[in-house]
Amino acid sequence: MFTRIAYAQLNSRQKENFNFQKIAARLADYGFNSIRLTDDWQGADFIAVHIDGETFLKVQLKGRLVVDRKYHGKGIHIAFLHGDELYLYDHDALVSFMEANNKIGADSVSWHQHGFRTWPGPPAWAITYLSQFRISQ
Repeated sequence: MFTRIAYAQLNSRQKENFNFQKIAARLADYGFNSIRLTDDWQGADFIAVHIDGETFLKVQLKGRLVVDRKYHGKGIHIAFLHGDELYLYDHDALVSFMEANNKIGADSVSWHQHGFRTWPGPPAWAITYLSQFRISQ
């Protein structure tokens, strides 16, 4: 009756729903209740509220490592799955790290002209930096 789906065969909306469910389940193990938003509210796809009653995260779902100027100054966290690992990082903190450590790339047309940068797989420097934001199963 139940057959596992092939992620690659899902359309973009189905992939977003799939990723939300996977990420929300992982966050639940760490005391977060995730509330899906019907539209991008202040850049967020969902809100993650911790049981401590104080921690409130605006989260943007992505399929990969991303930085985008449209999220700057909005208090956005980016969540993406890479294999079995979940990364949930403060967008502005990553951009600051990248700028301070010359990780944007002087030749990055996408960043310098269009204000975004994305990687199909996180580079080694990013895995090292993001290790502090890895949420294990």
